[in-house]
Amino acid sequence: MRRFLLLLPAALACSSPAPDAPVEAVFLPSGLSFGQMTDSLTAHGIVTKRRLFTWLARLGRYDRRLKAGYYEIRRGESELAVLKLLAAGSEKTFRLTIPEGFTILEIAAAAEASLGIPADSVRRAAADPTLMAEFGVDGGSMEGFLLPETYFVSRLITARGLVREMAEAFRRGWDSSWDARGKERGLSRRDLVTLASIVEGEAKVDEDRALVAAVYLNRLRLGMPLQADPTVQYAIQQATGQRKKRLFERDYRFPSEFNTYLRAGLPPSPVGAPSLKSIEAVLAPAPVPYLFFVAGLDGKHVFTRTYGEHLRAIARIRAAERQARRERGE
Repeated sequence: MRRFLLLLPAALACSSPAPDAPVEAVFLPSGLSFGQMTDSLTAHGIVTKRRLFTWLARLGRYDRRLKAGYYEIRRGESELAVLKLLAAGSEKTFRLTIPEGFTILEIAAAAEASLGIPADSVRRAAADPTLMAEFGVDGGSMEGFLLPETYFVSRLITARGLVREMAEAFRRGWDSSWDARGKERGLSRRDLVTLASIVEGEAKVDEDRALVAAVYLNRLRLGMPLQADPTVQYAIQQATGQRKKRLFERDYRFPSEFNTYLRAGLPPSPVGAPSLKSIEAVLAPAPVPYLFFVAGLDGKHVFTRTYGEHLRAIARIRAAERQARRERGE
């Protein structure tokens, strides 16, 4: 009889919700007591039998195991099913997509828009010396060392937690041979990531990555200025908070230590978040003598060896652009 009485509440709690029952979004922040969580679930219409819910929680020792989080729960779920869900911590996760090449400013803005984390908190976390030491990153911030990809994270994640997760993803993706291969080319880890971030900003198609990397490595070898547009865009964004879609002649004179039209060599740190593909391109550049490139109409680049060839390539592309505009009636 005693066993029957113990099993009866669980049996009563195994009903299923109707297929068209509404789904309630419930946010249970950290620090709530079991009673406060129950209050919230009751207010949302998820718990309709409070005494049974409390009894089952104590009977199954769920009352001390419920986890904070953001949940979507269908009305009509059994009390036992709700308790199991909250004890397992099976909360709804939020999607955060960080495109390749995003800067810290853009990552922070995306986190604020998708997760509600203040952008300035993300920027501060990315410059936290403790986090930087944890991941072996020198310099002023984690710029370039946060992997661009799609993340599924808790609504409760903090700015610091998000930066740590992205830095951990970057660390997991780092091939143990890359440091030695970079040194063979005279590049420290920071130099490697910095050059990869420039390649990321320039290459619009995968097949161009190794070619763009070759151009910049050839220029570094010859002592030529990199003259990389992504460094100018980064410099302006750091000063104004906005990325320019198009650079004009005056922009190439923008005073900044990142402007590789004005300063020789690599910029002091990465200018965005490179993909692992761009890092690999720097380590395995195409075996070509090119020193110049210009974007074509299809997004691919036209690569040339001499400045004269470069000017002729530009002239052909500009003529094709004018012809395309005429055909469109512009």
